Amino acid sequence: MDIKKVIVITGASGGIGAAAARQLHADGHTVVIAGRSPERTRAVCTELGVDGHVADFTRLDDVARLAAELTSAYPRIDVLANNAGGMFGPQTRTVDGFEKTFQVNHLAPFLLTQLLLDTLIASRASVIQTSSTVRFTKKIDLTDLDHDRHFDAVHAYGAAKLENILFTQELHRRYHADGISAASFYPGNVLTNFGAEATKPVIRLVRRVAANPLGRRLFSTPEQGADQLVWLAQGTPGVDWESGAYYFRRAITRPSNAQAFDESLARGLWERSQQLTAGKRPTP
Repeated sequence: MDIKKVIVITGASGGIGAAAARQLHADGHTVVIAGRSPERTRAVCTELGVDGHVADFTRLDDVARLAAELTSAYPRIDVLANNAGGMFGPQTRTVDGFEKTFQVNHLAPFLLTQLLLDTLIASRASVIQTSSTVRFTKKIDLTDLDHDRHFDAVHAYGAAKLENILFTQELHRRYHADGISAASFYPGNVLTNFGAEATKPVIRLVRRVAANPLGRRLFSTPEQGADQLVWLAQGTPGVDWESGAYYFRRAITRPSNAQAFDESLARGLWERSQQLTAGKRPTP
């Protein structure tokens, strides 16, 4: 008999997140949607008949409120899918003072996971990060996570996706013995609204190619991109997949970036992220 799970998916008002929500709901799981847009989030929730929460990850107060709402509504969370993210335009500061790409893709999901930690441990939950290829990601500098010394939208995004992998590994190292399992995955080149705010010429070119019927063949559909998220969410850690690993096409893959294997960098990123979000977390 299949075990039905409570699965929270962020960034689920469209793209991979919405596609995964549809499939997981169809398979009988309790799906909880979190999205930035009230209208788009409401539309997916109405379509599926599921609960939804609105939270803007450029505001850490929204993340803290989301965590409180989830904790109150769901005494058990079997899967937290940290799927929200994106690539943005020129360097922009959030209301919290952080570079937007860094906060939305890494710091906000880090905080959400931290705030849900007690529930996740009690539920022996899986925490899944939607990452990307990190082949061309430059050096991550823990003293300049906002990229103030040199900002480039593509580099900022690549760094954040590498941070997702490092976060996964450190979450596994710190909490797997307590029952948490963690995985990150690369969904491939998916045809979504990704990069709509980006101004980098190369991203504009990619979006133009994707808009062409012939060029569209080079990209996966949101449903294809969501396949690994659905597989990881429904699977059993230690049986179907290995905690702490990075996946592509349902197989463990070695990230093409040496920094992904730097344990001291993973530990340093965790500690720095704790410092940066300290004001949003209860004092131990």
